[in-house]
Parts: sequence; structure tokens; C-alpha cells
Amino acid sequence: MKSYDLIVVGGGPGGYVAAIKAAQLKAKVALVEADRVGGVCLNYGCIPTKTLLRSAKLYQDILNAKTFGIDFTGGEASASINWENLMIRKGKVVDKIVGGVEQLLKFNGIDVYKGFGTVTDAQTVSVNDEILKGKNLIIATGSSPQFPNIEGLQASREAGIVLDSTAAISLKEQPKHVVILGGGVIAVEFATLFNSLGTKVTVLQRSDEILKNEDSDVKALIKRHLEETGVNIITGTSLKKIEGDRIHYTDSSGEHVCVADKILASLGRTPNIKGLEALSLAMTKKGIKIDGHMRTSIPNVYAIGDVCGGMMLAHVASAEGIAAVENIMGKDEILDYHKIPSCIYSFPEVGAVGYTEESAIAAGFEVATSMFPLSANGKAMAEGETTGFVKIISDKKYGEVIGVHIVASHATDMIAEAAGIMALEGTVYDLAKTVHPHPTLSEIVMEAAHGAVDKPIHLIKK
Repeated sequence: MKSYDLIVVGGGPGGYVAAIKAAQLKAKVALVEADRVGGVCLNYGCIPTKTLLRSAKLYQDILNAKTFGIDFTGGEASASINWENLMIRKGKVVDKIVGGVEQLLKFNGIDVYKGFGTVTDAQTVSVNDEILKGKNLIIATGSSPQFPNIEGLQASREAGIVLDSTAAISLKEQPKHVVILGGGVIAVEFATLFNSLGTKVTVLQRSDEILKNEDSDVKALIKRHLEETGVNIITGTSLKKIEGDRIHYTDSSGEHVCVADKILASLGRTPNIKGLEALSLAMTKKGIKIDGHMRTSIPNVYAIGDVCGGMMLAHVASAEGIAAVENIMGKDEILDYHKIPSCIYSFPEVGAVGYTEESAIAAGFEVATSMFPLSANGKAMAEGETTGFVKIISDKKYGEVIGVHIVASHATDMIAEAAGIMALEGTVYDLAKTVHPHPTLSEIVMEAAHGAVDKPIHLIKK
């Protein structure tokens, strides 16, 4: 039996970051992981999908090379997708990053146990017939894809036709037609990926809109752009049954059957709570119940990331992991989730932080909004990426920035500026007075801020 100051169960972006932070604060730490360190994000989610999306974007750029004054000797470009090499590159990127995390854990003196951890009480974890004792415990076991009880879905899944997101990035060959069930962030990213690589894509969404939690202007633009580039989006659907590769559904026009060689089920995720039963933790409808300090219903047991069912994002899990460790070590850390950005890796990308216009009004703010289009930005025109905008939502009373929504080719990088200004409780006046370099896409943030104060400089606005 070995004793530790902290045992972390789960080695994803929340768990391994928490373990490293605790070790940096001189705690003796054990990390228990059933699979590879890095969790879903590094191994099966964020990193591999973004690696494949980069290949898809490059492919589209090559197909559109003539637009940029580039001709190919001998006529048209004959670029084609080498699916096997796409997968090989993805695997190399993942292995390199996971290897880097393993080195970080080793460098920080963290004992890593590879095996499924069962928590037998608030201070004991059993793994590979070893008993670990810890003064404190952080649960970071993540989540798994959710499969609703739809007739025939399980049979088609067993036949390899219905896929989850993990299987979708490990296909042996490129599918000709993919039907995506769901219209959330993961669904939109996979629709972008497959469509950009030349696969026919159909999206079946239950509600009347995709990306239901995004700002109305964002989801309208992304839907329109996806449809303009060839994605067939059908909303207001009700799935009836799946027969092999046939999806039976209804919408406002009646009953329909859609046939595809692969069906991607993107219908939500469920927390991984197996092995935690002995704790009898208080739960919510979404996952483990925690307070603002990441504490569960048991004083020395903390929970972070997807297993809590909140913002299921890797960087949120990491931030929660650091906060949990700092609270264990005697600090008083509470996260403000309204100031944590979220990203969608579509083409163009989406970066968002804070309130949407609709949620700000519902929260009682007297709201001011300002938008600036990419089509008026010099860098965007030079790059041929003019679809998108910046939208700033501010409180009229003081001009405080309470929400920013960016649709642009580099929106996921640009949104950090907005998160920074909001963390400092900055105003549209601060953003407008901040000199931005030219020519850059970041100028559209400044221009939108000028629009909130008075009028943008490079846009005719009456």
C-alpha cells in the first residue's frame, strides 16, 4: 500500500493538469488512468480531429488555388485524398503530444498507475491489485458518447455502421455518404471535416436549429455557410428507427428514409461514474454535484471536467483541475464560467465567450451590440476568408464587455483577447483604445468596439 497527498483518478486534460499542478506545489501525487494519458481530448477528440481538419482545409485551399493566381503545370490540379496517410499523420501527432504529457508527468515526479481505478472509500483507490491511500481525491473520469434508445441503433452500431466520434476518426477508408445524427458542436465539426474532404454529408437535427446554445447570428451564419458548401441540414426531425444503413425519420413534410454507408451518432455525452459507486456522491441530472470550489458532497473528494456535466471542454477541465488543487492547498479559487471561451472548429471557425445577446437580455442587462464584418477587413480579403464577423455585447450602463462572438478563419485564437478583457472587467472603450496591429484579423475586434462607442472607422454606418 502506498500513501499520497493526492490521488487523481483519470488522466485527461483535467486529471493530468491537476496532477502536475499539485506536484509543482510539492504534493506527493498519484495519477490513475485506464487508457492512455491525455484522455479523450488528446487521443480521440480535440487533437486528432483538428489534425484531420487541417488536412481538410489544406485540401480545400489546393482546390481553390486558381483563385489566388496559382496555376498547375499541365492543367487542373489533380489533388486527391490519401485516407491512409491522413490517418498515419493523425496518429503521429497524437503520439507526439501524448508522449510529451508522459514526460511532463515523469519530470514532475508523479506516480502513474495504468489501469482501471476503483474508489473503495474517500481515501482509497484500488488499481491493478494495488491499494493506494490519499489524503485527498480528485475525480476526473470524463464522459462517454450517449446512445439513446432508438430501435435498431445498437444493431447497426455492432455492425460498424453507426459510429461514435472516436470511431469516426479511425475509419479504414473514406465514406461516400455520412449521416450525422445531432446538430451540436461535434456534429458541426464532423460535418465540416467530411464535407471538406469530399464526402456527402446529411445532418439530421431534432430541434429547429443547429448549435442551439450559440448566439443567433452565429448559428444562422454557420448553418447558411454549411449549406452553401454542400451540407444537407434537415431540422425538426424525429428519428423512428435504424435498419442497417437506413435511417427512418419524420419531419414537417412527413416520413422519410435516408441511406448512408456510415451514421455518426452525435447525441450528447454521459459521465463516467463506474468505479465510484462506493462513495454514494450527490449527483445532478448531468453528473457529479460540485460546489464552486470543485468539492463534492464528501469534504476531501473533488470532481472536475466532463464527469460533472458542466462545460464539457478540455480547457475547462484543466482550469477546474488547477482550481481544485489550489483549493486543496488552502487557497480560495472559484471559476467564473461566463468568462471561459468556447470554440467550434468549423470553416470558418467560431470563438465565443460570455453572454449571447439573447441570454444577456434574459439575465436583465440593458444590452448594446456592435458587429463588424470580415468582408471589410484587409487581411481577410487578402487571405480570401471574408465570411464572418465580430459581435460585441456590452452593458449599456458602463460599457462593460459581457459577451463576444467571432466567426472567422482564426476565431479560436482571436477569442482569447476577448476572454482577457472580460477577465479584467474591461469595457468597449478599453478595446477601442487598444491599438491593434495592421493588417490583422484582430483589427475587427477593435472596429467592433469603435462601433459600440460610436462608429467603426472602416465601415459606412449611418
